Amino acid sequence: MPKMALEQNQNMATPWLQSIWPFVLTAAVIGSTLFTAFLITLPTQYRTNKEHGEEASIQVIVLGDIGRSPRMQYHALSIANAGGRVEIIGYQESDVHPEIKSNKSITIVPLSPAPASLRTGNRILFLLFGPLKVLLQVRTLYHTLGYRTKPAKWMLVQNPPSIPTLVVALLICSFRNTRLAIDWHNFGYSILALRLGPSHPLVQLSKWYELCFAKFATAHFTVTNAMGRVLKDSSGIDPLTLHDRPPNYFQPLSADQRRDFLKRLRDITQFPDVMIDGIHSGRCMLLVSSTSWTADEDFQLLLDALVEYSTHAVENRGHLPYIIAIITGKGPQKEYYLAKIDSLVEQGKLGAVTIHTAWLASQDYASLLGAADLGVSLHKSSSGVDLPMKVVDMFGVGLPVVGWSKFEAWPELVKEGINGRGFESADDLCDLLLGLFSSPTEDLTRLKTGALKEGQRRWDDEWKPVAGKLFGLE
Repeated sequence: MPKMALEQNQNMATPWLQSIWPFVLTAAVIGSTLFTAFLITLPTQYRTNKEHGEEASIQVIVLGDIGRSPRMQYHALSIANAGGRVEIIGYQESDVHPEIKSNKSITIVPLSPAPASLRTGNRILFLLFGPLKVLLQVRTLYHTLGYRTKPAKWMLVQNPPSIPTLVVALLICSFRNTRLAIDWHNFGYSILALRLGPSHPLVQLSKWYELCFAKFATAHFTVTNAMGRVLKDSSGIDPLTLHDRPPNYFQPLSADQRRDFLKRLRDITQFPDVMIDGIHSGRCMLLVSSTSWTADEDFQLLLDALVEYSTHAVENRGHLPYIIAIITGKGPQKEYYLAKIDSLVEQGKLGAVTIHTAWLASQDYASLLGAADLGVSLHKSSSGVDLPMKVVDMFGVGLPVVGWSKFEAWPELVKEGINGRGFESADDLCDLLLGLFSSPTEDLTRLKTGALKEGQRRWDDEWKPVAGKLFGLE
């Protein structure tokens, strides 16, 4: 009986197997074909030239506007000037540094930007459009890194943004036999927390993603020692600290150079001659701030301080100089604050202050800093462990700085009372302006001396023993 039952089961199974066998065979053929096609179409690999040794070829990745990523441009120039071949990959939304364009060892590979319709400041729309934007970025990045560029020995990725850059970069590096280095400017999850809040599930997921995938990179750079400590404590990553330093084109201006630039500035900003004459005589103080017009920088704080300063200056007419404030930069909140400035002017609350905005070429921006009397940094640091590059640029021209100082990494750059001053509120900033501008020849001169000293160490001085050594370009 058991034998007969077994034969019956086999007879029943045979027709069933026969019916599905063509489908199994077809699926196997299709799967094998797709897998073969996948292997054939994999990106080409980096291989060492045995006759001429390893070529110092490096891809510099910016999932953002190349022109507004100065540190990555400095990386590219340092690599090229040391004899390496560079492909700098990112969006081209503004002009890059002229030396990037003219250097034959640097190739710009533009990324196609996501549709403007997917960019929004609305929190709900951001949650809806964000995933679609990321998918488009994945496709663009994968195709560009894998098929539009040559295989390189190293890939240097700016972080943030980490989504989707890190996972795509790791995948391409594994295919192309490329070593991955991450240049940490900040933490992506801390910036996302400004929009969604630190306890939001997406922020926690972003933090896990960022720190988890980063562990697979070959090397890491951080902009501060404090950031390196956080990375080591939180994920075991042991990075190299590569502080920001000014490039060589940020230089102090002579009296004649300052005079010539102020004449050009009059044409750019439509300043009346009386203001230019006032700057020369000291009756007007030229204040400069560069901002990204985002939540990471509280521009309202500067406005409140300037309104308070103006009130003091009007009440004590003749004892405090007029302030000409020039604000540079682009960003999502710019139009909002321009409307606020117009409203304050109409209300007569800026009687001793004029505010202008400008977007300048890199060399003109360097000259503006060199011509100014005081720089202001509003950078609040979403993580507490990054530093504003604008302060480094200011030190490069010998410009003293006042800046928001309520975060851990601030003392790594600014020495209180030596090359700058810190503030933690609009009242603090107003008090600094009143103190520094009421006796500008004494306090400002001391801070300017400290800024000049701090700016003596340049980008290449910092880059060569750290990044240059890692890349074999000492």
